[in-house]
Amino acid sequence: DTISKMKDGVMIINDSRGPLIVEEDLRDALISGKVAGAAVDVVSEEPISPDNPLLHAPNMIITPHMAWAPKESRQRLMNLAVGNLKAFLGDAPVNVVN
Repeated sequence: DTISKMKDGVMIINDSRGPLIVEEDLRDALISGKVAGAAVDVVSEEPISPDNPLLHAPNMIITPHMAWAPKESRQRLMNLAVGNLKAFLGDAPVNVVN
């Protein structure tokens, strides 16, 4: 339903969660030209299965979901966690939701 409501020739990028996209529907939309191209770094089942419909879809780019992998990225995440904990313990919490 969602793809049919989009303008013709859209580009779709999914770098959040694989199940957000019904892969068969995206493949069909790529074949028909409704979607001009798509790029994802996540799929519904990881590691990707050999029968995933996106593997042979036209104008489709699939990259590994590994932005967190470089040492610098992991260090940044650790620094954020430590900083958040120190701020909380110092009675000055950050990223407060409520």
